[in-house]
Amino acid sequence: MKRTPLIVGNWKMNGLPSFWQELAAGVAGITKQTNAELVICPPFPALSVVHAAIHAGAEKSSVGLGAQNVHQAEKGAYTGEVSAPMVRGCGCDYVILGHSERRAMMAETDEIVAAKAVAAIENDLKPIVCIGETTRSDMDQALATLEKQLRQSLQGVHIKTGDDLVVAYEPVWAIGTGVVPTAADLAVAFPFLRKTLANIYNEEVAAGVRLLYGGSLTPDNADEILAVDDIDGGLIGGASLKVDSFLAIANAAD
Repeated sequence: MKRTPLIVGNWKMNGLPSFWQELAAGVAGITKQTNAELVICPPFPALSVVHAAIHAGAEKSSVGLGAQNVHQAEKGAYTGEVSAPMVRGCGCDYVILGHSERRAMMAETDEIVAAKAVAAIENDLKPIVCIGETTRSDMDQALATLEKQLRQSLQGVHIKTGDDLVVAYEPVWAIGTGVVPTAADLAVAFPFLRKTLANIYNEEVAAGVRLLYGGSLTPDNADEILAVDDIDGGLIGGASLKVDSFLAIANAAD
């Protein structure tokens, strides 16, 4: 099955309104230079600014908008949280869930991630479910960790087609370190993830799920990493804060 490459920019907690507007407009301007699908996930206060920027002008941009998190509840007394209906109402199509930083700093468990994924799908959001081992280990141990995380993070998450779900593999030890797994390691990990998805759902659904790599993905290493079979794109951190580097990675995926 042919899957459209997907490049997701996670802006994390960076920027102010003028920066958000300029960067979003810049990303909107490069969509015709790549066949990859581009999605940007800015901080919550930036959603309206970015939505306006990527839809400005007579010709609508194809850039997708995503949030960096949602709460699993639809509404309630959850000060500081946002719900899936809220971000959907802001024009989001995607939401990042279970990012390693939230798992580490906010104590998010696989069970919480699964509940959030259910809420996302119920509100027509495509969850980008993040998994990854925290320390570098042998491949057998890494695969066992990934299988456990993936199964538990998708517990009760029902999808109709593979296009309803994105899975991002981010080895935590690689994020922000400049150290990445070898292409040979990734060539083992990603087919394993797709096989696990086939066991959770079925082969047809698994074949449609886009699998992303995240963790120190840059224009310098994107060609090698994104050439690996079963890698359908990337979840980009720092490199997504510059239009040129974001485009370079998109073109590597393409």
